[in-house]
Amino acid sequence: MKLAPHLIFGTLCAASRVIAADPAVSPLVDAPPPPAKALSPWPNQVPENCPFPRSTELTGVVFTGRHAEYTGADTWYPSWAADGNLYSPWTDGNVNGLTSGSGGEQATTGHATILGDDPLKLTVTNQGIFKSSPRPYEGRYPCGSLVHDGIWYYGTYCLHPSGSLLRDGRTFNWPWLGPFVGFRTSRDFGKTWTETPCTPAQPLFGEHALNGEPVKIGAPHFVDFGKAMEHSPDGNAYLVAQGASDGNNRRFAYNSWITADQAYLTRVKPGIDTMNDASKYQFFAGYQTNGEAAWTHDFTKLKPIAEWRDNMGCVTITYNAPLKKYLMCVTDGTTTVTRFNTYILESNQVTGPWRMVSYFKYFGEQAYFVNFPSKFISADGRTLWLCYAGNFSEGCDGIHFKSIPAGGRYAMCLQEVRLLSPSDPVIPASPLTAPEIPEPGSDH
Repeated sequence: MKLAPHLIFGTLCAASRVIAADPAVSPLVDAPPPPAKALSPWPNQVPENCPFPRSTELTGVVFTGRHAEYTGADTWYPSWAADGNLYSPWTDGNVNGLTSGSGGEQATTGHATILGDDPLKLTVTNQGIFKSSPRPYEGRYPCGSLVHDGIWYYGTYCLHPSGSLLRDGRTFNWPWLGPFVGFRTSRDFGKTWTETPCTPAQPLFGEHALNGEPVKIGAPHFVDFGKAMEHSPDGNAYLVAQGASDGNNRRFAYNSWITADQAYLTRVKPGIDTMNDASKYQFFAGYQTNGEAAWTHDFTKLKPIAEWRDNMGCVTITYNAPLKKYLMCVTDGTTTVTRFNTYILESNQVTGPWRMVSYFKYFGEQAYFVNFPSKFISADGRTLWLCYAGNFSEGCDGIHFKSIPAGGRYAMCLQEVRLLSPSDPVIPASPLTAPEIPEPGSDH
């Protein structure tokens, strides 16, 4: 049986979700009335061991209740191209009846175009799939995706040892993060593709993880600098990636598709001749004595831009141009199949330092691949739409999930949120934004 990380658990743990062919546009939801003058934020339950100081400029997040869900697949990372459309990878499910699954020898990854300016009235179309072997690994999945100067760069990374693994009486989902392979390219928005010259056995940055070794750049995502990368500070494309540098005496699955310790940053001038050439990349290497960021071509000198041992995972960054802020979304995937935690950090620089905006305990309750598409940032920078997928392992190990907030499911989910400043009046969290948070290990 083909094992796919977020859709199929084989004989060890069968998800109860049923996915049917979806129309191009999902049913819309009725928007709730505008929020009162006093806003109700999501409960900000920051753990005591958090290394990030609280933000003094962005102090909370309100979910307005407006949401929409599209397709029956996950792994959505939209790139806003010069033509005004969004282009995104996807996998492990179906889009308009076309199915992709990224586990096993016949692994495929999907791509699609997202049309529309209103998050509640989008059309997902031009879907397609591309076959790429993960060998010697077991899975090959989408990650960094960018459309720039008419070229679509589509990255993939590997996972191991299998989609579903039973250990010590507990199920784990793809417990080992493998290497980032490289970028395939398309000059016609996904109609045809040229495969990357890199391979899983000889990946772009030379990392390997067949035995669970720590990987630093395993699943990189492009920093979202807005339409056609218009807000890049220097014309470079930047990639942020989850990773770990220490594999000694660690919990099992400490560095997986959804768990990590650190976030790393690299940059490159986008081009056909540069994106698959490791020598063209610069890596963040800490700070110089004057406080400026240091960059190096030497991969061995790579240093994290953020770290929190056993509390990081999938990471994305979006530049909020109206606020002149970088927003980092991080998901801590705990044991890879239970409830996940998501938090939002902010910084004035893409290299940090980073400050905590809000910590969403059990967001989703199992939300993952969280990002802010820059296309849907309001003129004042305060209203955004959070993109994610959710609750892929329903029923696994006897755990059943609620959709918190309402609307989350295994799909491309969009939730409207409002960023709070210290001057915003707030009231205690309401049922709209305050979930009933279960105790760890409980079922409900």
